[in-house]
This record gives sequence, C-alpha cells and structure tokens, in this order.
Amino acid sequence: MARRTLNDPPLTQSDPEIAALIAAEERREVDKLRLIASENYVSRAVLDATGSILTNKYSEGYAGKRYYEGQQLIDQIELLAISRVKQLFGAEHVNVQPYSGSPANLAAYLAFCKPGDPVLGLGLPAGGHLTHGWSVSITGKYFDSHGYGVKRDDQRIDFDEVVRLAREHKPKLIWCGTTAYPRTLDFARFREIADEVGAILCADIAHISGLVAGGAHPTPVGIADVVTTTTHKTLRGPRGGMILCKAEHAKAIDRAVFPGLQGGPHNHTTAGIAVAAGEALRPEFKEYAHAVVANAKALAEGLKSRGFDLVTGGTDNHLILLDLTSKNVPGKVAAQALDRAGIVANYNSVPFDPRKPFDPSGLRIGTPSITTRGMGSAEMAKLAEWMERVVAAPEDSAVVEGVAAEVKELCAEFPPPGIQID
Repeated sequence: MARRTLNDPPLTQSDPEIAALIAAEERREVDKLRLIASENYVSRAVLDATGSILTNKYSEGYAGKRYYEGQQLIDQIELLAISRVKQLFGAEHVNVQPYSGSPANLAAYLAFCKPGDPVLGLGLPAGGHLTHGWSVSITGKYFDSHGYGVKRDDQRIDFDEVVRLAREHKPKLIWCGTTAYPRTLDFARFREIADEVGAILCADIAHISGLVAGGAHPTPVGIADVVTTTTHKTLRGPRGGMILCKAEHAKAIDRAVFPGLQGGPHNHTTAGIAVAAGEALRPEFKEYAHAVVANAKALAEGLKSRGFDLVTGGTDNHLILLDLTSKNVPGKVAAQALDRAGIVANYNSVPFDPRKPFDPSGLRIGTPSITTRGMGSAEMAKLAEWMERVVAAPEDSAVVEGVAAEVKELCAEFPPPGIQID
C-alpha cells in the first residue's frame, strides 16, 4: 500500500499573508536600532527550540509527576532547563513553567498571601511594574497594596519611605524590582527591612536577569526568599518566565504555579529556556553582560553631553530614562519621530511626571539588543548624535529621513543573530 502524503505546505504557501508580515518584521528588526529596554535578539538555536514540535505535547504536572503519559523526553528537557538555570544563578530551587513574568509574580502572591493582605512594592510612576501592586493590576485590586517611591532630589529609591511603610503596614510580601529604574538595587537593604517586619522578600529581576547571570549586577539569589524573572530581555531567551527560590519555599511556589495558576507548561518554551541558559553559561555571555552596561554608560554620557536630562543622572545597568521636559518635546512625540528615523524606543513616565501616562515626559531606552549585534562605544556616540538631531526637529521629515538612511547603513554593518535575510 502506498504511503499517504499529508497536505502540509509551508507557511509561505499555507498562509502567505502571515508569512509576509513575519518577513516584514524580520526586515524591520534588521534595519532599525532597537532600543526597547525589554527587547533583544535570540540565537538561531533558541528560535529552533521555541519553534519545535514540542509545542504538540501537553504536560500538566512536574517531571516524574505528570498527569499524562508520554513524558519521557519532556521530563528530560525540563530537568535540563532547571539544572542549567540552577547552575547559572546558584539557586536552590527553580520553576521554569510560568508563562511569563507577570504570572510568575502572581504565583509569588498566591504562595504567600491571601486576598486583602498588605503588600509593598515600588510604585509604577517611580519605575515599578504593574504587578508590584499597582491599582489597575489584579495585584492592586486583590491585595492591600502600598507603593514606595523615589526621592525628588536624586530620583533614587527612598529607603526611609520603604522603612516607614513597612513598619506601618506590616506587609506579607515586599517587592524589590523595577521596570524603569537605571540604578543598582540594594537587595541587602531590602532584606533588612523585610526581616524587621517579618515579610517575604521577592526580587523581580526580569529586566536585569542577564546582567545578574553575567556578573554585571549584584545578585539577589540567596538574599531574597523568591526571585522572579522573565526569560527574554537581557537573558536572551524565549518569551517566558521562571521563579528561583530558597528550598524551604519550593513546595509553596510549585503549587502556586501548578495547579494554582496554570495548566500544562509550554514545552517548546521550556526547551528555549534550556538553550538560552546553556548559552548564558558560556564565558562570552559574561562579556556580553558587561558590554551591555558599558554601552549604556557610554550612551548616557553622550546624551548628557548633548543636553539631555537623565533620570538619576545616569545608569548602572542596561537602561536609560530620559526626561525631555527641557527639550520641550513630549515623550510620545519623540518616540514616534525616532521610530520613523529607525531608532525604536518607548515613551515613558518619569518620577513626579506632570503629564499623563499615555502622553508622558520621558523616553526609556536600553542597550541589550544593539549590544547583541556587536555595537560598541563608537556606535553609542553616533546614536547620541542621531537622537539629538531627531528630538530637536521631530516634525522635520528631511532630518528624520536623513537619520533613517544613516541608521540603515550602520545596521547593515552589524547583522543580528537568528535572522537570515538575503
């Protein structure tokens, strides 16, 4: 009997509309300078694992304790991911199943809090994340959330306020973690405060996990009770999440992830995490992490020399937060003009911003993606010059188009990994 051939055409034939949009996105990522602080390029190996047939398999439960059969190979993949992440961060326990960073954070709440319990985190306007208890998030609606901020004089975390709020509200959980804060986090100081009031300390290192892994930022592992993170951003993995914690909290965290919040893990993502963790264990990843910070510092200095105001006056990590008030250009206008010029950033609120969140005063930029492409201090100097030209004349099409042409020429010299375009 002849073998039946399935009608299984490639994407370009099966859905040319989607295929064309993906190809256009590939072109965009090649031709533009991506300064979104939470974005990066993954390797071809990570893409291969993430786009693999592992997406076919359903695997509720954990390795050795699944609810479906056929897990012999899936268990090995998940255990390999866990082993590599443990080695990378020196963690006692690792859960690689959260679908992203926000569910990972929600799992921390579920593990240690009940609805209405007091929690404490950095407020969104000061550079915190929605899931650290901001009012529009479920974390701000289901818990008695209190937000600490930054000082007006230097825009750095106000530890006097952290202490005051912690003593006043006795939170069950304290978050130390940020999404738009350019300085090193003092995890030990947060630990002291948490110990004083009997709180669980949770460090959200979604933005800086690659810097932590590469030794370019102090680690909270061993200091915080729980560490949550995404697996992309500076870690250069697939879009996912994971939780690292002390062994004493392993059971509570695992139960919170499954069955508390979600069903079966995304096995193709787990494989991508394993590949990315393996890459991060190589010596060259440490070089990359330190280069990210060096580039951010160089870009910050270049922008300062051109009259830009930087929140906190500079950066210690991968991220720069610009206050464009003195430039008389709203952050949204600047971001849109820069995008047309081939420089992709996001408008962002700055501390004590008088403008509304959807039309703020600031611009957030980061160096993970351009560092992955191999750019260095010389390119940071060019970038600062281009940003000055565009922000000075955001409505001048000649200026914007001129910069876009120069950006495209530079990008051609630094092809990104994972993308193959003729």
